[in-house]
Amino acid sequence: MKIAILSRNSNLYSTKRLVEAGKARGHEIEVIDTLKCYMNITSTKPMVHYQNRNLDDFDAIIPRIGASITFYGTAVIRQFEMMGVFSLNESVSITRARDKLRSLQLLSRKGLGLPITGFAHSTKMTQELIKLVGGAPLVIKLLEGTQGKGVVLAETEGAAESVIDAFREMDANILVQEFIKEARGSDIRCFVIGDQVVASMMRTAKEGEFRSNLHRGGTAKIVEITPEERQAALDATKALGLNLAGVDMLRSSRGPLIMEVNSSPGLNGIETATGKDVAGMIIEYLERMDKNSTETKGNG
Repeated sequence: MKIAILSRNSNLYSTKRLVEAGKARGHEIEVIDTLKCYMNITSTKPMVHYQNRNLDDFDAIIPRIGASITFYGTAVIRQFEMMGVFSLNESVSITRARDKLRSLQLLSRKGLGLPITGFAHSTKMTQELIKLVGGAPLVIKLLEGTQGKGVVLAETEGAAESVIDAFREMDANILVQEFIKEARGSDIRCFVIGDQVVASMMRTAKEGEFRSNLHRGGTAKIVEITPEERQAALDATKALGLNLAGVDMLRSSRGPLIMEVNSSPGLNGIETATGKDVAGMIIEYLERMDKNSTETKGNG
């Protein structure tokens, strides 16, 4: 197979591991800088161009689209889709997952466990929002935040009111969520490929911090998940239409609660914590999809 990895930085751990895994299995791999692609949008022969050449010979693409380039990145993915190229995650699924509010609404519609979450536009609703999620302590999240940025724990109602009002005065969109005390600063990331949870780790926040993100000094270790947690991860991935996802959840007294579904999960933490060749599993999945596509065309 000829596989393109859409990534702005070929030196990132995840990108390098995917290149290594693909080449180890005999595939031709090329890293394409997403923002340097340009497109010919036509009904006769849609095309993606890159470095003065047509990208019309790839069998599949692996999107590694950062949050800051979601709009342009998904446009490039759509163009590849129009050309009949298989994308590990489809453009529409990525946009669903990137929109925190939309993704929570979709997960809620499927009946999945979620922290109680409030959303409002007017600062006049601040006290009602706080009551809605059970009062302080509570968590305030910027909709556009990633890797734990823009996430604040308000330990008192007064602090919560101040932070919410400040964000709204900046015209920032925020979510207000209940704080799950029993999680004790830890969460679980389940790495899903296709219809399988292939690896899981527990991330724990450093002392004095409630955010367990590894980018913020958190630690990770392999964890045995329950059947309920496994099913929740699979259901969340399916609800957003993803083939690859990092599903973050909290262990609570009422079962697993989904915090976020990441459409471009990093490989460093999960491979280091579990010792598993997750990059290789991703390439294997693309191989299966390519084989199924070939057999379908042959039967047709």
